[in-house]
Amino acid sequence: MTKTKTRSRKALYIGLPLALAVALGAAAAGYLYYKQAAGYPRPIVEQANALHEHMLTFDSHITVPLKFGNEGNEFDKDGPGQFDLVKAGKGRLSGAALTIFGWPELWNGPNAPHRPTPGFVDEARNQQEVRYKIISNMVRDFPNQVGIAYTPDDLRRLNGEGKFAIFISMLNAYPLGHDLSQLDLWAKRGMRMFGFSYVANNDWADSSRPLPFFNDTPDALGGLSELGEQAVKRLNDLGVIIDVSQMSTLALEDVARLSRTPMVASHSAPRALVDIPRNLSDKEMQLIKDSGGVLQVVAFGTYLKPLSKPSLDKLETLRARFGLQPLQGLANALMPGDAVIAIWPQARFGEYAGSLYDIVEQEPKATLKDYGDAIDYAVKKMGIDHVGISSDFNDGGGLEGWKDVSEIRNVTAELLSRGYSEADIAKLWSGNFLRVWDQVQRAARPIASTSTP
Repeated sequence: MTKTKTRSRKALYIGLPLALAVALGAAAAGYLYYKQAAGYPRPIVEQANALHEHMLTFDSHITVPLKFGNEGNEFDKDGPGQFDLVKAGKGRLSGAALTIFGWPELWNGPNAPHRPTPGFVDEARNQQEVRYKIISNMVRDFPNQVGIAYTPDDLRRLNGEGKFAIFISMLNAYPLGHDLSQLDLWAKRGMRMFGFSYVANNDWADSSRPLPFFNDTPDALGGLSELGEQAVKRLNDLGVIIDVSQMSTLALEDVARLSRTPMVASHSAPRALVDIPRNLSDKEMQLIKDSGGVLQVVAFGTYLKPLSKPSLDKLETLRARFGLQPLQGLANALMPGDAVIAIWPQARFGEYAGSLYDIVEQEPKATLKDYGDAIDYAVKKMGIDHVGISSDFNDGGGLEGWKDVSEIRNVTAELLSRGYSEADIAKLWSGNFLRVWDQVQRAARPIASTSTP
């Protein structure tokens, strides 16, 4: 058996118990996948199976659950979450950006503070540390199955060794306070992509979704703050990719103006499909393309498919019950901006938000067809070299046919059915992202070691 074939077979069983790996041959695995991929012609399915035997596949945004690795959510068992090593092995996913994410708990009772406090920052930093420890523990406990990729070559090497490659990303500057040196710390720990924003503005950048309880107003900073502008230069020097998902338009424009390296939107969708601020306008997509960057199209249903009329009618009824003005578009439905919300008791806002998202959750799931339409649109606007794939698993992502990482070959089958070539599919699954990562690292001005403290 050739060295290439040996590596391919090893990689096929990433995360699977040895006994299962021995028991399942390539034919059996192909049959199992064919049963899962109902709806696609058998030749398409077989082509997708064959392609995943040698193609690098990379998902640019999976959130690390705070309980991942605990009993019932083990790394090496097929558990209830959308990502674990078993599911990665079944799907033949080569690697993913596991996101170290920190955000304070807001809906904790009627006496909760109406604005951020130092304790909020402490809690968000604690969540970051917990998630970093989870990643470290996974690598420590399963060294033959998983490793951290600090460079694009590391990712390729780990794939060749049959190991799942972890790319460490970070979302939300809020937990970092005003401390720019935190970027150096996290780069030393292995962070290779950094996103400024989540829900609510922070002291670094405006969010596409300002939050009333943070006394937010849209574009409060006018894009990036002075600290945020300094962070762009620092991230460029550190060789860290700047992630513009979730930023306001003005903040994204500031990054485009200041960064000397390509931008990535790690988990976003075109606004032309669903008109909400969280999605990217054609102009924003063009700025990403002009930077040499990539839009990683996200498999998040409500960003891909507008809510149905029955759901919008339910939302109108909900707003009337809470004394809010009628809807003026889908953006107001999903992220209400009424001034009255900011002075509601926390419990009342929590009740409203819970009812709103219950309605959204009852919507039929978006499908792989919806996802393929989003990729088609992005490719048409930006070109095949500037589009990629992300799931947003463990934080709302998931579609009919792509409910977890075990089903990634269904995405490939959808793309094949639309006429994408194997070479173009390889670009979408990893090639474009790896190109950007390489460019960003080559443009770095070394000021920090990549050793892990």
